[in-house]
Amino acid sequence: MKIKCPTCKGLAEWGENPFRPFCSERCRLIDLGRWLDEDYRIEGEEDEVDESSPPPGDYL
Repeated sequence: MKIKCPTCKGLAEWGENPFRPFCSERCRLIDLGRWLDEDYRIEGEEDEVDESSPPPGDYL
């Protein structure tokens, strides 16, 4: 089965492709970079921060 790569829009084999849904490792890493650069975002509500207590993991 062939699918369209979400990064380059080229056709990619689905069955034995270790990079699926991408056509290659290059396209997979480009997509990861876009997430890390915050080009993609999932909307949600901001967490409330309690400024009076130390953040978790901070030990005095």
